[in-house]
Amino acid sequence: MRLLMLGGTEFVGRAVVGAALARDWQVTVFHRGQHEAPEGVSVLHGDRTAPGGLRALAEAEGDWDVVVDTWSSEPSAVLEAARLLADRAGRYAYVSSRSVHAWPMAAGLDENGPLVEGAAADAGSTDYAHDKRGGELAAVAAFGEDRSLLARAGLILGPWENVGRLPWWLKRVARGGPVPAPGPRDLPLQYIDARDLAEWLLDASQERLSGAYNLVSPPGHTTMGGLLAECVRVTGADAELRWLDEETIAAVGVEPWTDLPIWIPRGESHDAMHRADVSRALAAGLHCRPVAETVADTWDWLRSLGGEPPLRAVRSPAGLSPEQEAALLPDS
Repeated sequence: MRLLMLGGTEFVGRAVVGAALARDWQVTVFHRGQHEAPEGVSVLHGDRTAPGGLRALAEAEGDWDVVVDTWSSEPSAVLEAARLLADRAGRYAYVSSRSVHAWPMAAGLDENGPLVEGAAADAGSTDYAHDKRGGELAAVAAFGEDRSLLARAGLILGPWENVGRLPWWLKRVARGGPVPAPGPRDLPLQYIDARDLAEWLLDASQERLSGAYNLVSPPGHTTMGGLLAECVRVTGADAELRWLDEETIAAVGVEPWTDLPIWIPRGESHDAMHRADVSRALAAGLHCRPVAETVADTWDWLRSLGGEPPLRAVRSPAGLSPEQEAALLPDS
């Protein structure tokens, strides 16, 4: 198989490239050159947001069996690339998001749930949900419904994470001492390891699947308690998880998801993020590795970097400030 990866030097894109190389696929990576491409790929440089930024791609020789695209900004960039490649590639796999669904997303929502309105394939950047839905529309506009694959991911974790959610927890637990732990312990979590997402994308492309798929683990793949217990185990830290209820956390102004990464208390937002119906993807071969493996491999990767993970330029650092932690644990 011949893969063209648009991006491919960070997080999900890097996981896709690694999985393809492990299968002995021929891989071409088109990227801006801001990060080093993985060894073993052919490299094309260009900036999708600049005039003439696809020139290297247009002038490249050959064709591809599948294109994988993780773009998260203006849909017009997806449309331009997809149109350029429509006669040179067999399929277009677009890594989208479950955020394309209209709010609120009920528990158990599958791929047929209502979508955000007003998204357009040729739009400039607006907001994340509309950008991702516009990217889906762009892929379908260029490749048709039968040659486009829409992977609607949820929370993504694993090595090479450049958002800072699991890395923050690992770093905080590794410091030891009392650690604010947002409860309850049995709060179910739903996420996907970037490497499992990558493997499924390649399998689905090879099998010529099309259409939209929710790409996260089954609901309750692990819990908040299970995730943090693995953080303690793999770091070997002298850390004490101090479990806090939702009311205690809210009382000091600490925000779910951003100040306490991954955690969302039970309710509408938790239903949307952690209770999706993934039966279609499971039937199509989705396999999700145990949380212990995701946490351990992410910790090993962090240590290989000296403990400081990369952070996507458009992201603010996740996690508690010292002042917020002191407010949550006043007796520590």
